[in-house]
Amino acid sequence: MKADIHPKFDNIMIKCACGSSLEVGSTKKEISVEICSQCHPFFTGKQKLVDTAGRIERFRKKYANFQNAKPSK
Repeated sequence: MKADIHPKFDNIMIKCACGSSLEVGSTKKEISVEICSQCHPFFTGKQKLVDTAGRIERFRKKYANFQNAKPSK
């Protein structure tokens, strides 16, 4: 490798808005994130599935007879 052409690589702390931090290696001096695996609803188990405007019901109604229909020749 050529000398003095690569950026400096250090261990830094990634800081989340929730207060948690994680040590990683990076060429940046500081990394701040808004959401992490400690506070994201998908990872914490607090995720809520929202059925907006009855989409699931409309899908089921549209394809209700699909399983019962005979295949066309």
